Amino acid sequence: MPVLTEGDLDIVGRIGVASNLTLVCEIAAPEPDGAPLRVVYKPVRGERPLWDFPDGTLAGREVASYLISEHLGWGVIPETVLRDGPLGPGMVQRWVTSVDNRTDARQRLDLVDLCTPGTVPEGFCEVLRALDEQGNEVSLIHADDPRLQRMAVLDLLLNNADRKGGHALEGVDGQVYGVDHGICLHTEPKLRTVLWGWAGRPVHESLIPDITAFAANLPGAVADSLATHITDAEITALTERAKALLDDPVMPIPNSSRPIPWPAF
Repeated sequence: MPVLTEGDLDIVGRIGVASNLTLVCEIAAPEPDGAPLRVVYKPVRGERPLWDFPDGTLAGREVASYLISEHLGWGVIPETVLRDGPLGPGMVQRWVTSVDNRTDARQRLDLVDLCTPGTVPEGFCEVLRALDEQGNEVSLIHADDPRLQRMAVLDLLLNNADRKGGHALEGVDGQVYGVDHGICLHTEPKLRTVLWGWAGRPVHESLIPDITAFAANLPGAVADSLATHITDAEITALTERAKALLDDPVMPIPNSSRPIPWPAF
């Protein structure tokens, strides 16, 4: 998408709830009568330091995660590039227009949502029960949707440490997208996710050929494309995760003290 990589970024807003500086921008369409392309821009200089990830690497991890999704052929992550912008180099990603499930004409649950315990609707998985801000017991649930399970499998490969409910978007185009992949691809186990509803269940058989082909190119063409964004050790760890998943294609069971990111949304 040449517009994403070459067009000038015009800042139109900021996402205030994001941990790192996250700006909403528009890129003018190349055609005079075309609509501008809306994007998310996360400059490297706006990244908050983390104790367990090297400074200034989150934008590159977002791009590497996108490339992995593309090498798998899954299209889970919107088009993402590393480029210069008004505040210097950063990650630029195509904006996803998501379905609004809370309109008067459309009252249904989001892909990841909360409900009253004991009322988990058909087609959803219960992850856990907890207390909300008012002290009421609630169930954290997510859709038992193959599009979402594909995202959960991608998270295993990415070693995603921050899959929150708001990072899973149902686009108006019918696709399910994942965003915010800066805290991924560490060499040590870091998986934290709200998508534990398939724990202990087999990875869907339709995903296995894609993972097999992906692993066959590690090292190889896949590794070459990732080398400018993550380290050799991180590529090796990715290779090991892919092979381990093929050896035992079962969704893992939480085995850490913090298996879910906080806040969950």
